[in-house]
Amino acid sequence: MNWLKSTLASVAGTQEPVYGPEAIQPIAQQAQEVPYTELTKNDLRWRAYNYTNVETQTFYIMADNGALVFVQIIYSNIVGIHTTAQFNCKIFNLKGDAPHIWHSDPLSNFMFDESMLAFWADNISLTLNEEGDTYTLKSAVNDDCLVNLTFARATPGFVIGKDGTTYFGTDPANPWGSMRHAFWPRCSVEGTITAKEQSYDMKGRGMFIQGLQGMKPHHAAARWNFVNFQTPSYTAVMMEYTTPPSYASTVVNVGAIVKDGEIIYAGINNSATHTEAGQDPESDWPEPKSIKWAWEGKTQDGKDVSAELDGPVGKRLDRIDVMAEVPGFIKSIAGSVAGTRPYIFQYSPQEKLTLKVKIGDTEFAEEGTMFSEATFIS
Repeated sequence: MNWLKSTLASVAGTQEPVYGPEAIQPIAQQAQEVPYTELTKNDLRWRAYNYTNVETQTFYIMADNGALVFVQIIYSNIVGIHTTAQFNCKIFNLKGDAPHIWHSDPLSNFMFDESMLAFWADNISLTLNEEGDTYTLKSAVNDDCLVNLTFARATPGFVIGKDGTTYFGTDPANPWGSMRHAFWPRCSVEGTITAKEQSYDMKGRGMFIQGLQGMKPHHAAARWNFVNFQTPSYTAVMMEYTTPPSYASTVVNVGAIVKDGEIIYAGINNSATHTEAGQDPESDWPEPKSIKWAWEGKTQDGKDVSAELDGPVGKRLDRIDVMAEVPGFIKSIAGSVAGTRPYIFQYSPQEKLTLKVKIGDTEFAEEGTMFSEATFIS
Protein backbone atom coordinates (compact mmCIF):
# COMPACT_ATOMS: atom_id res chain seq x y z
CA MET A 1 0.00 0.00 0.00
CA ASN A 2 2.86 2.38 0.72
CA TRP A 3 4.31 1.58 -2.70
CA LEU A 4 0.92 2.18 -4.30
CA LYS A 5 0.45 5.49 -2.52
CA SER A 6 3.90 6.70 -3.50
CA THR A 7 3.35 5.62 -7.11
CA LEU A 8 -0.01 7.34 -7.16
CA ALA A 9 1.51 10.49 -5.70
CA SER A 10 4.18 10.60 -8.38
CA VAL A 11 1.81 9.86 -11.26
CA ALA A 12 -1.32 11.71 -10.23
CA GLY A 13 -1.07 12.70 -6.58
CA THR A 14 -3.81 12.74 -3.99
CA GLN A 15 -6.25 15.49 -3.20
CA GLU A 16 -5.01 18.40 -1.10
CA PRO A 17 -6.82 19.82 1.93
CA VAL A 18 -9.02 22.87 1.45
CA TYR A 19 -6.61 25.69 2.22
CA GLY A 20 -8.97 28.52 1.26
CA PRO A 21 -8.53 31.71 -0.79
CA GLU A 22 -5.69 32.97 1.42
CA ALA A 23 -3.49 30.14 0.05
CA ILE A 24 -3.35 31.62 -3.45
CA GLN A 25 -1.96 34.96 -4.63
CA PRO A 26 -3.42 35.18 -8.14
CA ILE A 27 -1.80 37.30 -10.80
CA ALA A 28 -4.83 39.60 -10.55
CA GLN A 29 -3.33 41.07 -7.38
CA GLN A 30 -0.24 42.21 -9.27
CA ALA A 31 -2.30 43.43 -12.20
CA GLN A 32 -4.19 45.91 -10.02
CA GLU A 33 -0.93 47.86 -9.79
CA VAL A 34 0.78 46.88 -13.07
CA PRO A 35 -1.58 45.52 -15.76
CA TYR A 36 1.26 44.01 -17.79
CA THR A 37 5.01 44.17 -18.29
CA GLU A 38 6.79 43.97 -21.63
CA LEU A 39 9.28 41.13 -21.82
CA THR A 40 13.00 41.66 -21.95
CA LYS A 41 15.54 39.12 -23.10
CA ASN A 42 16.30 38.35 -19.47
CA ASP A 43 12.67 37.27 -18.88
CA LEU A 44 13.04 34.44 -21.39
CA ARG A 45 15.63 32.46 -19.42
CA TRP A 46 15.01 28.83 -18.54
CA ARG A 47 14.75 28.48 -14.75
CA ALA A 48 15.68 24.79 -14.24
CA TYR A 49 14.53 24.77 -10.62
CA ASN A 50 15.58 21.86 -8.43
CA TYR A 51 12.07 21.04 -7.18
CA THR A 52 9.00 19.53 -8.86
CA ASN A 53 8.15 21.70 -11.85
CA VAL A 54 7.59 21.64 -15.59
CA GLU A 55 8.91 24.27 -18.02
CA THR A 56 7.63 24.49 -21.57
CA GLN A 57 8.49 26.52 -24.62
CA THR A 58 5.69 26.09 -27.14
CA PHE A 59 5.53 27.44 -30.69
CA TYR A 60 2.14 27.54 -32.42
CA ILE A 61 2.09 27.96 -36.21
CA MET A 62 -0.73 28.92 -38.56
CA ALA A 63 0.93 28.65 -41.95
CA ASP A 64 -0.16 30.65 -44.97
CA ASN A 65 -0.95 27.37 -46.75
CA GLY A 66 -3.46 26.44 -44.02
CA ALA A 67 -1.30 24.05 -41.99
CA LEU A 68 -1.80 24.10 -38.22
CA VAL A 69 1.16 22.94 -36.14
CA PHE A 70 2.73 23.20 -32.73
CA VAL A 71 6.19 22.23 -31.57
CA GLN A 72 7.27 22.15 -27.96
CA ILE A 73 10.22 21.50 -25.69
CA ILE A 74 9.35 20.27 -22.19
CA TYR A 75 11.87 20.27 -19.35
CA SER A 76 10.65 18.70 -16.13
CA ASN A 77 11.98 17.97 -12.68
CA ILE A 78 10.32 15.35 -10.48
CA VAL A 79 10.81 15.90 -6.74
CA GLY A 80 14.24 17.38 -7.32
CA ILE A 81 15.83 14.02 -8.11
CA HIS A 82 14.95 13.24 -11.73
CA THR A 83 15.01 15.58 -14.72
CA THR A 84 13.72 14.78 -18.19
CA ALA A 85 13.32 16.63 -21.48
CA GLN A 86 10.95 15.90 -24.34
CA PHE A 87 10.35 17.28 -27.83
CA ASN A 88 6.79 17.26 -29.18
CA CYS A 89 5.62 18.04 -32.70
CA LYS A 90 2.01 17.89 -33.88
CA ILE A 91 0.81 18.57 -37.42
CA PHE A 92 -2.97 18.60 -37.41
CA ASN A 93 -4.93 16.92 -40.18
CA LEU A 94 -7.63 19.51 -40.82
CA LYS A 95 -9.28 17.53 -43.63
CA GLY A 96 -10.77 14.09 -43.38
CA ASP A 97 -10.37 11.55 -40.60
CA ALA A 98 -6.75 10.55 -41.13
CA PRO A 99 -4.65 10.67 -37.94
CA HIS A 100 -2.63 13.71 -37.06
CA ILE A 101 1.14 13.56 -37.41
CA TRP A 102 2.31 13.34 -33.83
CA HIS A 103 5.80 12.73 -32.50
CA SER A 104 6.90 12.87 -28.88
CA ASP A 105 10.56 12.03 -28.38
CA PRO A 106 12.65 11.94 -25.20
CA LEU A 107 15.83 14.01 -25.38
CA SER A 108 19.29 12.91 -24.33
CA ASN A 109 22.26 14.89 -23.02
CA PHE A 110 20.20 18.06 -22.66
CA MET A 111 21.78 21.26 -21.35
CA PHE A 112 21.47 25.04 -21.28
CA ASP A 113 24.03 27.66 -22.18
CA GLU A 114 25.54 29.84 -19.47
CA SER A 115 22.91 32.54 -19.99
CA MET A 116 20.05 29.98 -19.72
CA LEU A 117 18.63 31.35 -22.97
CA ALA A 118 19.62 28.49 -25.28
CA PHE A 119 18.70 24.80 -25.00
CA TRP A 120 20.57 21.90 -26.57
CA ALA A 121 20.29 18.13 -26.61
CA ASP A 122 21.38 15.41 -28.99
CA ASN A 123 20.17 16.42 -32.47
CA ILE A 124 18.20 19.47 -31.33
CA SER A 125 18.90 23.14 -30.59
CA LEU A 126 16.76 26.11 -29.59
CA THR A 127 18.57 29.46 -29.64
CA LEU A 128 17.63 33.11 -29.15
CA ASN A 129 19.42 35.77 -31.18
CA GLU A 130 21.47 38.60 -29.67
CA GLU A 131 18.63 41.09 -30.02
CA GLY A 132 16.29 38.77 -28.13
CA ASP A 133 13.54 38.91 -30.77
CA THR A 134 14.03 35.72 -32.83
CA TYR A 135 14.10 32.03 -31.90
CA THR A 136 15.64 29.39 -34.14
CA LEU A 137 14.64 25.77 -33.57
CA LYS A 138 16.33 22.89 -35.36
CA SER A 139 15.59 19.25 -34.66
CA ALA A 140 16.64 15.94 -36.19
CA VAL A 141 15.61 13.96 -33.12
CA ASN A 142 13.17 11.96 -35.22
CA ASP A 143 13.94 11.08 -38.84
CA ASP A 144 10.21 11.32 -39.61
CA CYS A 145 10.00 14.86 -38.22
CA LEU A 146 12.86 17.14 -39.26
CA VAL A 147 12.27 20.67 -37.98
CA ASN A 148 13.90 23.93 -39.08
CA LEU A 149 11.96 26.97 -37.86
CA THR A 150 12.53 30.66 -37.21
CA PHE A 151 10.12 32.63 -35.03
CA ALA A 152 10.53 36.43 -35.26
CA ARG A 153 8.60 38.53 -32.78
CA ALA A 154 6.24 41.01 -34.51
CA THR A 155 4.70 42.49 -31.36
CA PRO A 156 6.28 43.13 -27.95
CA GLY A 157 6.13 40.15 -25.65
CA PHE A 158 4.47 40.44 -22.26
CA VAL A 159 3.62 38.94 -18.91
CA ILE A 160 0.60 40.01 -16.91
CA GLY A 161 1.40 41.96 -13.75
CA LYS A 162 5.03 42.33 -12.75
CA ASP A 163 6.25 38.78 -13.34
CA GLY A 164 3.32 36.86 -14.83
CA THR A 165 3.18 34.48 -11.87
CA THR A 166 0.40 33.23 -9.62
CA TYR A 167 1.75 31.92 -6.33
CA PHE A 168 0.33 29.12 -4.17
CA GLY A 169 0.86 28.76 -0.42
CA THR A 170 -0.38 30.07 2.91
CA ASP A 171 2.78 32.16 3.40
CA PRO A 172 3.12 34.61 0.49
CA ALA A 173 6.79 35.12 1.33
CA ASN A 174 7.45 31.38 0.93
CA PRO A 175 5.10 29.96 -1.72
CA TRP A 176 5.01 26.22 -2.24
CA GLY A 177 3.86 26.42 -5.86
CA SER A 178 3.56 28.73 -8.84
CA MET A 179 2.16 29.15 -12.34
CA ARG A 180 3.68 31.53 -14.91
CA HIS A 181 3.00 32.32 -18.56
CA ALA A 182 4.94 34.66 -20.86
CA PHE A 183 3.79 35.46 -24.39
CA TRP A 184 5.04 36.49 -27.79
CA PRO A 185 1.49 36.70 -29.12
CA ARG A 186 2.24 37.60 -32.75
CA CYS A 187 5.25 36.32 -34.68
CA SER A 188 6.28 35.79 -38.27
CA VAL A 189 7.37 32.24 -39.02
CA GLU A 190 9.73 30.83 -41.66
CA GLY A 191 11.01 27.33 -42.22
CA THR A 192 9.98 23.76 -42.87
CA ILE A 193 8.93 20.57 -41.13
CA THR A 194 9.77 17.43 -43.11
CA ALA A 195 7.59 14.49 -42.13
CA LYS A 196 7.67 10.97 -43.52
CA GLU A 197 4.85 11.76 -45.95
CA GLN A 198 5.89 15.21 -47.15
CA SER A 199 7.66 18.48 -46.38
CA TYR A 200 5.53 21.31 -44.98
CA ASP A 201 6.25 24.97 -45.66
CA MET A 202 5.75 26.75 -42.33
CA LYS A 203 5.80 30.34 -43.64
CA GLY A 204 3.04 32.16 -41.80
CA ARG A 205 2.03 33.53 -38.44
CA GLY A 206 2.81 32.13 -35.01
CA MET A 207 2.63 32.49 -31.25
CA PHE A 208 5.25 31.58 -28.65
CA ILE A 209 4.34 30.82 -25.03
CA GLN A 210 6.80 30.13 -22.24
CA GLY A 211 5.21 28.27 -19.34
CA LEU A 212 6.33 27.33 -15.86
CA GLN A 213 4.21 25.07 -13.65
CA GLY A 214 5.89 24.87 -10.27
CA MET A 215 3.70 22.18 -8.69
CA LYS A 216 1.73 19.05 -9.59
CA PRO A 217 -0.60 19.94 -12.47
CA HIS A 218 -3.84 18.71 -10.90
CA HIS A 219 -3.06 20.61 -7.68
CA ALA A 220 -2.71 23.87 -9.60
CA ALA A 221 -5.71 23.62 -11.91
CA ALA A 222 -8.90 21.63 -12.36
CA ARG A 223 -9.81 23.13 -15.75
CA TRP A 224 -8.21 25.17 -18.52
CA ASN A 225 -9.34 27.23 -21.51
CA PHE A 226 -6.93 28.53 -24.16
CA VAL A 227 -7.40 30.40 -27.43
CA ASN A 228 -4.96 31.62 -30.07
CA PHE A 229 -6.81 33.66 -32.71
CA GLN A 230 -4.91 35.22 -35.60
CA THR A 231 -6.33 37.64 -38.18
CA PRO A 232 -4.43 39.64 -40.82
CA SER A 233 -4.37 42.63 -38.45
CA TYR A 234 -4.91 41.34 -34.91
CA THR A 235 -4.06 38.58 -32.49
CA ALA A 236 -6.26 37.63 -29.56
CA VAL A 237 -4.93 35.30 -26.89
CA MET A 238 -6.40 34.06 -23.62
CA MET A 239 -5.22 31.54 -21.05
CA GLU A 240 -7.62 30.73 -18.22
CA TYR A 241 -7.51 28.11 -15.50
CA THR A 242 -9.66 27.33 -12.49
CA THR A 243 -7.98 25.96 -9.37
CA PRO A 244 -9.36 22.95 -7.48
CA PRO A 245 -11.43 23.61 -4.32
CA SER A 246 -8.16 23.43 -2.33
CA TYR A 247 -7.54 26.98 -3.54
CA ALA A 248 -11.16 28.18 -3.47
CA SER A 249 -11.85 27.30 -7.14
CA THR A 250 -10.13 30.55 -8.09
CA VAL A 251 -10.33 31.60 -11.74
CA VAL A 252 -7.03 32.95 -13.09
CA ASN A 253 -7.29 34.59 -16.51
CA VAL A 254 -4.65 36.35 -18.60
CA GLY A 255 -5.15 37.65 -22.10
CA ALA A 256 -4.35 40.29 -24.69
CA ILE A 257 -5.37 41.93 -27.95
CA VAL A 258 -2.41 43.00 -30.10
CA LYS A 259 -1.49 44.05 -33.61
CA ASP A 260 1.86 44.27 -35.38
CA GLY A 261 4.23 46.33 -33.26
CA GLU A 262 1.70 47.19 -30.56
CA ILE A 263 -0.01 45.73 -27.49
CA ILE A 264 -3.50 47.22 -27.58
CA TYR A 265 -4.57 45.64 -24.30
CA ALA A 266 -3.17 43.04 -21.94
CA GLY A 267 -4.69 42.19 -18.59
CA ILE A 268 -6.96 40.05 -16.45
CA ASN A 269 -10.50 41.27 -17.23
CA ASN A 270 -11.31 38.47 -19.60
CA SER A 271 -13.65 35.50 -19.67
CA ALA A 272 -14.14 32.21 -21.48
CA THR A 273 -17.71 30.91 -21.38
CA HIS A 274 -18.84 27.56 -22.73
CA THR A 275 -22.16 28.71 -24.19
CA GLU A 276 -23.05 25.24 -25.46
CA ALA A 277 -21.75 21.85 -24.36
CA GLY A 278 -22.55 18.17 -24.68
CA GLN A 279 -21.50 15.27 -22.49
CA ASP A 280 -18.68 13.34 -24.11
CA PRO A 281 -19.33 9.62 -23.47
CA GLU A 282 -15.69 8.51 -23.50
CA SER A 283 -14.29 11.09 -21.09
CA ASP A 284 -17.54 11.86 -19.24
CA TRP A 285 -16.73 15.59 -19.42
CA PRO A 286 -19.05 18.34 -20.76
CA GLU A 287 -17.28 18.97 -24.05
CA PRO A 288 -17.82 22.52 -25.35
CA LYS A 289 -19.62 23.05 -28.65
CA SER A 290 -19.55 26.86 -28.63
CA ILE A 291 -17.38 29.26 -26.62
CA LYS A 292 -17.60 33.00 -26.05
CA TRP A 293 -14.27 34.71 -25.39
CA ALA A 294 -14.34 38.31 -24.10
CA TRP A 295 -11.61 40.83 -23.30
CA GLU A 296 -12.09 44.20 -21.58
CA GLY A 297 -9.66 46.86 -20.34
CA LYS A 298 -7.81 49.99 -21.37
CA THR A 299 -5.06 50.99 -23.75
CA GLN A 300 -1.88 52.50 -22.38
CA ASP A 301 -3.27 55.97 -23.11
CA GLY A 302 -6.50 55.25 -21.24
CA LYS A 303 -8.97 54.40 -24.01
CA ASP A 304 -11.55 51.72 -23.30
CA VAL A 305 -10.97 48.43 -25.11
CA SER A 306 -13.37 45.54 -25.56
CA ALA A 307 -13.14 42.51 -27.82
CA GLU A 308 -15.29 39.47 -28.43
CA LEU A 309 -14.90 36.15 -30.22
CA ASP A 310 -18.05 34.08 -30.13
CA GLY A 311 -19.14 31.00 -32.04
CA PRO A 312 -19.01 27.24 -32.52
CA VAL A 313 -15.69 25.50 -32.01
CA GLY A 314 -16.41 23.21 -34.94
CA LYS A 315 -15.60 19.55 -35.32
CA ARG A 316 -13.20 18.41 -32.62
CA LEU A 317 -9.66 18.02 -33.89
CA ASP A 318 -8.54 15.76 -31.08
CA ARG A 319 -9.41 14.41 -27.67
CA ILE A 320 -6.33 13.50 -25.66
CA ASP A 321 -6.52 11.13 -22.71
CA VAL A 322 -3.54 12.44 -20.75
CA MET A 323 -3.30 9.30 -18.62
CA ALA A 324 -3.62 6.88 -21.53
CA GLU A 325 -0.16 5.46 -20.89
CA VAL A 326 -0.66 5.07 -17.13
CA PRO A 327 -1.38 1.46 -16.02
CA GLY A 328 -5.13 0.90 -15.75
CA PHE A 329 -5.28 0.09 -12.05
CA ILE A 330 -3.34 3.25 -11.14
CA LYS A 331 -5.51 5.26 -13.50
CA SER A 332 -8.69 4.02 -11.82
CA ILE A 333 -7.33 4.73 -8.34
CA ALA A 334 -6.18 8.19 -9.42
CA GLY A 335 -9.68 8.93 -10.63
CA SER A 336 -11.39 7.67 -7.48
CA VAL A 337 -8.93 8.93 -4.86
CA ALA A 338 -7.75 12.18 -6.41
CA GLY A 339 -10.70 12.84 -8.72
CA THR A 340 -8.14 13.16 -11.51
CA ARG A 341 -9.35 12.41 -15.05
CA PRO A 342 -7.38 14.68 -17.42
CA TYR A 343 -8.56 15.13 -21.00
CA ILE A 344 -7.62 17.81 -23.53
CA PHE A 345 -10.06 18.78 -26.30
CA GLN A 346 -8.56 20.64 -29.28
CA TYR A 347 -10.42 22.67 -31.93
CA SER A 348 -9.87 24.76 -35.04
CA PRO A 349 -13.15 25.45 -36.85
CA GLN A 350 -12.99 25.39 -40.64
CA GLU A 351 -15.60 28.13 -40.82
CA LYS A 352 -13.95 31.45 -40.06
CA LEU A 353 -14.93 33.20 -36.84
CA THR A 354 -14.90 36.99 -36.48
CA LEU A 355 -13.04 38.96 -33.85
CA LYS A 356 -14.86 42.17 -32.91
CA VAL A 357 -12.69 44.90 -31.37
CA LYS A 358 -13.73 48.30 -30.03
CA ILE A 359 -11.11 50.90 -29.09
CA GLY A 360 -12.67 54.08 -27.76
CA ASP A 361 -15.40 54.89 -30.28
CA THR A 362 -13.76 52.98 -33.12
CA GLU A 363 -14.92 49.46 -33.98
CA PHE A 364 -13.24 46.78 -36.09
CA ALA A 365 -14.27 43.29 -37.15
CA GLU A 366 -11.99 40.79 -38.84
CA GLU A 367 -12.13 37.11 -39.68
CA GLY A 368 -9.28 34.85 -38.63
CA THR A 369 -8.03 31.40 -37.74
CA MET A 370 -8.56 29.92 -34.29
CA PHE A 371 -6.84 27.21 -32.32
CA SER A 372 -8.35 26.48 -28.93
CA GLU A 373 -8.16 23.94 -26.15
CA ALA A 374 -10.54 23.01 -23.36
CA THR A 375 -8.91 20.88 -20.68
CA PHE A 376 -10.66 19.04 -17.84
CA ILE A 377 -8.48 17.58 -15.10
CA SER A 378 -10.42 17.03 -11.87
